Amino acid sequence: MTTSTTRAADPAASGPSITRGRPAASSSRSGSGGVGAERPSLVATGVLVLGALYSLIPIVWVLFAASKSADELFSTFTFAPSTFLLENVQDLFAYRDGLFLRWAGNTVLYAVGGALLSTLVSAAAGYGLALFDFRGKKLFFNLILAGVLLPAVILAVPQYLLFAQAGLANTYWAVLLPSILNPYGIYLARIYAGASVPREMIEAARTDGAGELRIFSRFAVPMMMPGLVTVFLFQFVGIWNNYMLPYIMLGDDSLFPITVGLSTLMNQGASQPAMYTTVITGALVSIIPLIALFLLLQKYWQSDLTGGAVKG
Repeated sequence: MTTSTTRAADPAASGPSITRGRPAASSSRSGSGGVGAERPSLVATGVLVLGALYSLIPIVWVLFAASKSADELFSTFTFAPSTFLLENVQDLFAYRDGLFLRWAGNTVLYAVGGALLSTLVSAAAGYGLALFDFRGKKLFFNLILAGVLLPAVILAVPQYLLFAQAGLANTYWAVLLPSILNPYGIYLARIYAGASVPREMIEAARTDGAGELRIFSRFAVPMMMPGLVTVFLFQFVGIWNNYMLPYIMLGDDSLFPITVGLSTLMNQGASQPAMYTTVITGALVSIIPLIALFLLLQKYWQSDLTGGAVKG
Protein backbone atom coordinates (compact mmCIF):
# COMPACT_ATOMS: atom_id res chain seq x y z
CA MET A 1 0.00 0.00 0.00
CA THR A 2 2.73 2.40 0.99
CA THR A 3 4.88 1.53 -1.99
CA SER A 4 2.12 2.06 -4.55
CA THR A 5 1.14 5.41 -2.99
CA THR A 6 4.74 6.58 -3.05
CA ARG A 7 5.11 5.71 -6.71
CA ALA A 8 1.93 7.52 -7.65
CA ALA A 9 3.01 10.64 -5.80
CA ASP A 10 6.61 10.63 -6.97
CA PRO A 11 6.99 12.41 -10.35
CA ALA A 12 10.33 10.77 -10.99
CA ALA A 13 8.80 7.35 -10.77
CA SER A 14 5.94 8.14 -13.13
CA GLY A 15 8.15 10.12 -15.53
CA PRO A 16 9.39 7.28 -17.73
CA SER A 17 5.90 6.01 -18.53
CA ILE A 18 4.74 9.51 -19.56
CA THR A 19 7.83 10.05 -21.72
CA ARG A 20 7.30 6.80 -23.54
CA GLY A 21 3.70 7.75 -24.32
CA ARG A 22 4.44 11.15 -25.91
CA PRO A 23 6.42 10.06 -28.95
CA ALA A 24 3.64 7.66 -29.93
CA ALA A 25 1.06 10.46 -29.94
CA SER A 26 3.43 12.74 -31.83
CA SER A 27 4.13 10.11 -34.48
CA SER A 28 0.44 9.42 -34.95
CA ARG A 29 -0.20 13.12 -35.51
CA SER A 30 2.63 13.44 -38.02
CA GLY A 31 1.41 10.37 -39.83
CA SER A 32 -2.10 11.75 -40.17
CA GLY A 33 -0.60 15.06 -41.31
CA GLY A 34 1.39 13.26 -44.01
CA VAL A 35 -1.75 11.59 -45.35
CA GLY A 36 -3.53 14.93 -45.35
CA ALA A 37 -0.61 16.53 -47.19
CA GLU A 38 -0.79 13.86 -49.88
CA ARG A 39 -4.48 14.39 -50.59
CA PRO A 40 -4.20 17.96 -51.99
CA SER A 41 -1.40 16.83 -54.29
CA LEU A 42 -3.55 13.97 -55.59
CA VAL A 43 -6.46 16.36 -56.14
CA ALA A 44 -4.21 18.81 -57.97
CA THR A 45 -2.82 16.02 -60.13
CA GLY A 46 -6.32 14.84 -60.96
CA VAL A 47 -7.37 18.35 -61.96
CA LEU A 48 -4.29 18.71 -64.18
CA VAL A 49 -5.00 15.35 -65.83
CA LEU A 50 -8.59 16.38 -66.53
CA GLY A 51 -7.38 19.69 -67.96
CA ALA A 52 -4.86 17.90 -70.18
CA LEU A 53 -7.55 15.52 -71.45
CA TYR A 54 -9.89 18.44 -72.11
CA SER A 55 -7.16 20.12 -74.19
CA LEU A 56 -5.94 17.02 -76.01
CA ILE A 57 -9.26 15.40 -76.95
CA PRO A 58 -10.04 17.97 -79.72
CA ILE A 59 -6.54 17.48 -81.17
CA VAL A 60 -6.99 13.70 -81.14
CA TRP A 61 -10.38 14.10 -82.81
CA VAL A 62 -8.91 16.31 -85.54
CA LEU A 63 -6.16 13.74 -86.14
CA PHE A 64 -8.63 10.86 -86.44
CA ALA A 65 -11.09 12.86 -88.54
CA ALA A 66 -8.34 13.97 -90.93
CA SER A 67 -7.51 10.31 -91.58
CA LYS A 68 -11.01 9.54 -92.91
CA SER A 69 -12.51 9.87 -96.35
CA ALA A 70 -15.49 12.12 -97.00
CA ASP A 71 -17.88 9.15 -96.77
CA GLU A 72 -16.36 7.85 -93.51
CA LEU A 73 -16.38 11.25 -91.80
CA PHE A 74 -20.10 11.12 -90.95
CA SER A 75 -20.71 7.37 -91.08
CA THR A 76 -18.06 5.95 -88.71
CA PHE A 77 -17.35 6.30 -84.99
CA THR A 78 -15.87 9.67 -84.05
CA PHE A 79 -12.62 8.36 -82.57
CA ALA A 80 -12.10 5.53 -85.07
CA PRO A 81 -9.01 6.28 -87.23
CA SER A 82 -8.77 5.43 -90.92
CA THR A 83 -6.08 5.29 -93.61
CA PHE A 84 -6.75 8.32 -95.84
CA LEU A 85 -4.54 10.88 -94.05
CA LEU A 86 -1.85 11.10 -96.75
CA GLU A 87 -4.44 11.34 -99.51
CA ASN A 88 -6.27 14.11 -97.66
CA VAL A 89 -3.01 16.04 -97.17
CA GLN A 90 -2.22 15.71 -100.88
CA ASP A 91 -5.71 16.93 -101.81
CA LEU A 92 -5.29 19.86 -99.43
CA PHE A 93 -2.00 20.97 -100.97
CA ALA A 94 -3.34 20.44 -104.49
CA TYR A 95 -6.48 22.52 -103.97
CA ARG A 96 -6.53 25.38 -106.51
CA ASP A 97 -2.87 24.91 -107.44
CA GLY A 98 -1.58 25.04 -103.87
CA LEU A 99 -3.70 27.87 -102.49
CA PHE A 100 -3.40 26.43 -98.98
CA LEU A 101 0.40 26.78 -99.15
CA ARG A 102 -0.13 30.43 -100.06
CA TRP A 103 -2.38 30.83 -97.02
CA ALA A 104 0.22 29.13 -94.83
CA GLY A 105 2.95 31.46 -96.13
CA ASN A 106 0.76 34.49 -95.44
CA THR A 107 0.07 33.25 -91.92
CA VAL A 108 3.78 32.77 -91.24
CA LEU A 109 4.47 36.28 -92.54
CA TYR A 110 1.75 37.85 -90.40
CA ALA A 111 2.59 35.85 -87.26
CA VAL A 112 6.40 35.94 -87.37
CA GLY A 113 6.72 39.52 -88.63
CA GLY A 114 4.00 40.89 -86.36
CA ALA A 115 5.24 38.99 -83.29
CA LEU A 116 8.88 40.07 -83.77
CA LEU A 117 8.00 43.73 -84.26
CA SER A 118 5.52 43.62 -81.40
CA THR A 119 8.08 42.04 -79.08
CA LEU A 120 10.65 44.71 -79.95
CA VAL A 121 8.18 47.53 -79.33
CA SER A 122 6.97 45.90 -76.11
CA ALA A 123 10.56 45.45 -74.88
CA ALA A 124 11.49 49.08 -75.51
CA ALA A 125 8.25 50.44 -74.03
CA GLY A 126 8.34 48.13 -71.01
CA TYR A 127 12.01 48.93 -70.35
CA GLY A 128 11.32 52.66 -70.50
CA LEU A 129 8.30 52.44 -68.22
CA ALA A 130 10.14 50.34 -65.66
CA LEU A 131 13.52 52.11 -65.45
CA PHE A 132 12.93 55.72 -66.53
CA ASP A 133 11.15 58.46 -64.65
CA PHE A 134 9.34 61.01 -66.78
CA ARG A 135 6.33 63.24 -66.60
CA GLY A 136 3.02 61.48 -67.31
CA LYS A 137 4.50 58.02 -66.75
CA LYS A 138 1.65 56.87 -64.49
CA LEU A 139 -1.01 58.19 -66.88
CA PHE A 140 0.64 56.47 -69.83
CA PHE A 141 0.82 53.17 -67.97
CA ASN A 142 -2.85 53.45 -66.99
CA LEU A 143 -3.72 53.94 -70.65
CA ILE A 144 -1.77 50.76 -71.44
CA LEU A 145 -3.82 48.90 -68.81
CA ALA A 146 -7.00 50.28 -70.35
CA GLY A 147 -5.86 48.94 -73.72
CA VAL A 148 -5.41 45.49 -72.17
CA LEU A 149 -9.03 45.52 -71.02
CA LEU A 150 -10.37 46.70 -74.38
CA PRO A 151 -11.46 43.83 -76.70
CA ALA A 152 -9.63 43.85 -80.01
CA VAL A 153 -12.83 43.22 -81.97
CA ILE A 154 -14.08 46.71 -81.03
CA LEU A 155 -11.15 48.29 -82.90
CA ALA A 156 -11.47 46.18 -86.06
CA VAL A 157 -13.98 48.37 -87.92
CA PRO A 158 -12.32 51.74 -87.00
CA GLN A 159 -8.98 50.30 -88.07
CA TYR A 160 -10.46 49.23 -91.39
CA LEU A 161 -11.84 52.73 -92.02
CA LEU A 162 -8.42 54.27 -91.24
CA PHE A 163 -6.56 51.85 -93.49
CA ALA A 164 -9.10 52.32 -96.26
CA GLN A 165 -8.57 56.09 -96.18
CA ALA A 166 -4.80 55.52 -96.27
CA GLY A 167 -5.14 53.13 -99.23
CA LEU A 168 -3.71 50.20 -97.27
CA ALA A 169 -6.85 48.05 -97.00
CA ASN A 170 -6.60 44.64 -98.72
CA THR A 171 -2.80 44.63 -98.38
CA TYR A 172 -0.34 42.83 -96.13
CA TRP A 173 0.17 46.03 -94.12
CA ALA A 174 -3.49 46.02 -93.09
CA VAL A 175 -2.84 42.91 -90.97
CA LEU A 176 0.79 43.54 -90.00
CA LEU A 177 0.61 47.11 -88.70
CA PRO A 178 -2.25 46.64 -86.17
CA SER A 179 -0.40 43.62 -84.76
CA ILE A 180 2.71 45.59 -83.80
CA LEU A 181 1.24 47.43 -80.82
CA ASN A 182 0.21 44.97 -78.11
CA PRO A 183 -0.82 46.57 -74.78
CA TYR A 184 -0.63 43.26 -72.94
CA GLY A 185 2.89 42.66 -74.27
CA ILE A 186 3.97 46.11 -73.07
CA TYR A 187 2.48 45.40 -69.66
CA LEU A 188 4.33 42.06 -69.37
CA ALA A 189 7.60 43.61 -70.57
CA ARG A 190 7.29 46.42 -68.04
CA ILE A 191 6.72 43.97 -65.17
CA TYR A 192 9.58 41.72 -66.24
CA ALA A 193 12.02 44.58 -66.86
CA GLY A 194 11.35 45.99 -63.40
CA ALA A 195 12.03 42.59 -61.83
CA SER A 196 15.03 41.44 -63.87
CA VAL A 197 17.04 44.56 -64.80
CA PRO A 198 18.78 46.14 -61.78
CA ARG A 199 19.05 49.91 -61.71
CA GLU A 200 22.59 49.64 -60.31
CA MET A 201 23.75 47.92 -63.48
CA ILE A 202 22.18 50.64 -65.62
CA GLU A 203 23.86 53.37 -63.58
CA ALA A 204 27.22 51.57 -63.73
CA ALA A 205 26.97 51.26 -67.53
CA ARG A 206 26.14 54.95 -67.84
CA THR A 207 29.12 55.80 -65.64
CA ASP A 208 31.36 53.79 -67.99
CA GLY A 209 30.12 55.91 -70.90
CA ALA A 210 27.68 53.46 -72.53
CA GLY A 211 24.80 55.01 -74.46
CA GLU A 212 21.16 54.24 -73.75
CA LEU A 213 20.71 52.21 -76.93
CA ARG A 214 23.74 50.08 -76.16
CA ILE A 215 22.63 49.54 -72.56
CA PHE A 216 19.22 48.43 -73.80
CA SER A 217 20.49 46.09 -76.53
CA ARG A 218 23.59 44.67 -74.82
CA PHE A 219 22.46 44.43 -71.20
CA ALA A 220 18.72 44.84 -70.74
CA VAL A 221 17.45 42.65 -73.61
CA PRO A 222 19.47 39.53 -72.59
CA MET A 223 18.21 39.87 -69.02
CA MET A 224 14.63 40.26 -70.24
CA MET A 225 14.88 37.41 -72.77
CA PRO A 226 12.70 34.81 -70.95
CA GLY A 227 9.95 37.41 -70.54
CA LEU A 228 10.30 38.55 -74.15
CA VAL A 229 9.99 34.94 -75.31
CA THR A 230 6.66 34.80 -73.50
CA VAL A 231 5.55 38.04 -75.14
CA PHE A 232 6.60 36.71 -78.56
CA LEU A 233 4.79 33.43 -78.06
CA PHE A 234 1.56 35.06 -76.89
CA GLN A 235 1.58 37.47 -79.80
CA PHE A 236 2.52 34.76 -82.31
CA VAL A 237 -0.34 32.52 -81.21
CA GLY A 238 -2.73 35.46 -81.15
CA ILE A 239 -1.88 36.51 -84.72
CA TRP A 240 -1.80 32.90 -85.96
CA ASN A 241 -5.33 32.29 -84.66
CA ASN A 242 -6.65 35.77 -85.52
CA TYR A 243 -9.74 35.70 -87.68
CA MET A 244 -11.68 38.93 -87.29
CA LEU A 245 -8.98 41.43 -88.34
CA PRO A 246 -7.89 39.73 -91.61
CA TYR A 247 -11.52 38.88 -92.40
CA ILE A 248 -12.43 42.58 -92.27
CA MET A 249 -9.24 43.94 -93.83
CA LEU A 250 -8.73 41.53 -96.74
CA GLY A 251 -10.84 40.79 -99.79
CA ASP A 252 -8.35 38.99 -102.01
CA ASP A 253 -8.17 35.28 -101.13
CA SER A 254 -4.50 35.18 -102.13
CA LEU A 255 -3.78 37.38 -99.06
CA PHE A 256 -5.84 35.30 -96.63
CA PRO A 257 -4.25 33.60 -93.62
CA ILE A 258 -5.18 30.01 -92.81
CA THR A 259 -8.04 30.99 -90.48
CA VAL A 260 -9.94 33.00 -93.08
CA GLY A 261 -9.04 30.57 -95.87
CA LEU A 262 -10.38 27.54 -94.03
CA SER A 263 -13.50 29.53 -93.15
CA THR A 264 -14.20 30.10 -96.83
CA LEU A 265 -13.76 26.38 -97.51
CA MET A 266 -16.09 25.61 -94.61
CA ASN A 267 -18.79 27.74 -96.19
CA GLN A 268 -18.53 25.61 -99.32
CA GLY A 269 -19.17 22.44 -97.31
CA ALA A 270 -22.96 22.85 -97.56
CA SER A 271 -22.83 22.34 -101.33
CA GLN A 272 -19.63 20.22 -101.44
CA PRO A 273 -19.47 17.86 -98.42
CA ALA A 274 -15.98 16.72 -99.45
CA MET A 275 -14.72 20.14 -98.38
CA TYR A 276 -15.27 19.24 -94.72
CA THR A 277 -12.43 16.71 -94.94
CA THR A 278 -10.21 19.34 -96.55
CA VAL A 279 -11.01 21.85 -93.78
CA ILE A 280 -10.27 19.33 -91.01
CA THR A 281 -6.99 18.32 -92.65
CA GLY A 282 -6.03 21.98 -92.98
CA ALA A 283 -6.81 22.52 -89.29
CA LEU A 284 -4.53 19.60 -88.40
CA VAL A 285 -1.68 20.96 -90.51
CA SER A 286 -2.12 24.46 -89.06
CA ILE A 287 -1.56 23.39 -85.43
CA ILE A 288 1.75 21.62 -86.15
CA PRO A 289 3.81 24.88 -86.23
CA LEU A 290 2.30 25.96 -82.91
CA ILE A 291 3.26 22.69 -81.24
CA ALA A 292 6.78 22.92 -82.69
CA LEU A 293 7.14 26.51 -81.47
CA PHE A 294 6.12 25.59 -77.92
CA LEU A 295 8.67 22.77 -77.87
CA LEU A 296 11.45 24.98 -79.23
CA LEU A 297 10.88 27.84 -76.80
CA GLN A 298 10.31 25.65 -73.77
CA LYS A 299 14.00 25.72 -72.81
CA TYR A 300 13.85 29.49 -72.21
CA TRP A 301 11.10 29.07 -69.62
CA GLN A 302 12.90 26.17 -67.98
CA SER A 303 16.12 28.18 -67.69
CA ASP A 304 14.17 31.10 -66.27
CA LEU A 305 12.47 28.93 -63.65
CA THR A 306 15.80 27.34 -62.72
CA GLY A 307 17.44 30.76 -62.38
CA GLY A 308 14.58 31.95 -60.19
CA ALA A 309 14.93 28.91 -57.95
CA VAL A 310 18.67 29.50 -57.57
CA LYS A 311 18.12 33.18 -56.72
CA GLY A 312 15.43 32.25 -54.24
